Amino acid sequence: MAEPRPPVAPKSHSSPIAPTQNQAVVIYVVLVYTVVIFGLWNMPGMRKIINPFKLMTVGWHELCHIAMAILTGGGIESVTIDPNDGGATRVVGGHPPTILCAGYIGSSLMGGLFIMAGFDTLVAKIMSFVIGIGLLIPTVLVRDKLTILLTLLYEGLLVGFWFVDHASALRWYCLFVGVMNIFYVVWDISDEKFFRKANDSDATQFSLLYPRISPHVWAFLWILFEVAVLIGFMFLGIAEFKMQAEAATFLPT
Repeated sequence: MAEPRPPVAPKSHSSPIAPTQNQAVVIYVVLVYTVVIFGLWNMPGMRKIINPFKLMTVGWHELCHIAMAILTGGGIESVTIDPNDGGATRVVGGHPPTILCAGYIGSSLMGGLFIMAGFDTLVAKIMSFVIGIGLLIPTVLVRDKLTILLTLLYEGLLVGFWFVDHASALRWYCLFVGVMNIFYVVWDISDEKFFRKANDSDATQFSLLYPRISPHVWAFLWILFEVAVLIGFMFLGIAEFKMQAEAATFLPT
């Protein structure tokens, strides 16, 4: 007589990219941040509140242009980083299409890293050092006292968040910076359209380089690219990170 076999547990069919309840909250927060940043970026008077983050975002964008100009054999004539007029890097030589692409691509990839930090406290702790340095460096170009005070305030908040819920609050800080970087083309176009900033957006520069395609089409294409990058990094964050997994072992608070 055959012995009865032990019951077999049913196989789990859950997808590795299906978000948990906590991860779904991160996705919702990204959507909310997108709306909030768009409002703050384009609201007269309120725009100054995010000046330190704007300087950090514009600064990274221009640094990507600078790096690619040097890598392609070009030279730098001048660099402008301004929270109202945007950024501008004037180069001589190099490979113009590659240099121009580097700005939006670099902003999107940096933003993607911050988005991933929203899914894991350990990554958020590491990326918080990038934020701390990124907020401070542009202040050497700033003469506006309010912007300097706000920078110190945001640095203080960054430090304080290390001690909120064992640094879990850093994830929301990183998400805010991530959304601001990854959708830079949206803010770039908004400044050009609504505030007539002195420095052209990269979308306009692309239309000058390739006149057959209008600035609006270039903007649309780059927005599609940035949305794709956002979705890709979100899927990566959902699949790879487990909330609070190893954060306690890295500078525990």
